[in-house]
Amino acid sequence: MTLGLAALDDLFQAFETLRLALDGSDAAEIEAASGEVSRAAASVRAIGAWRSEPAVVERLSTLLPLIESARVRTHVLADHMGQRLNLLAAQGARSAPLTYGR
Repeated sequence: MTLGLAALDDLFQAFETLRLALDGSDAAEIEAASGEVSRAAASVRAIGAWRSEPAVVERLSTLLPLIESARVRTHVLADHMGQRLNLLAAQGARSAPLTYGR
């Protein structure tokens, strides 16, 4: 196995870890998995010559749906959290007692 294929295997595993973390609700786990993806992607970038190896390009093509899935899931979760924060802010504005009077 070439160095490029091994690095892509690490990247694939990192995205699997991120996918599982995104399905949970632990922010620390999501942050750790994101860091793992970042480190694995940096090691793939550092190889440099991986683009010239057909086996590596093919393996990367199989990884693209997983990358896209993580991207979409992240955007959906961010949107959902934004909606929840807006609802909480609206609720708080209506029901919070006044601290200071006129």
